Amino acid sequence: MKVFSVHQAKAQLSKLLALVEGGEEVVIARNTHPVVRLVKFEDHTRRRRFFQDEGKQWIGENFNEPLPPEVLDSFFK
Repeated sequence: MKVFSVHQAKAQLSKLLALVEGGEEVVIARNTHPVVRLVKFEDHTRRRRFFQDEGKQWIGENFNEPLPPEVLDSFFK
């Protein structure tokens, strides 16, 4: 982890971004007190594709039939 002052960070922002992209953590300090920690952004979202789950679901033939009494009773205990 490397520590930079606010003045250094302003002057060397591109260098700091390159360090972070390379996997390092960078701390920006004001008057020797750490204020900000820069870390690489990890995008955990997946792009959605249309029809990606097509054919993976099914609906049983008894879907619209009433539930058995023992199952209905378990809802009201």
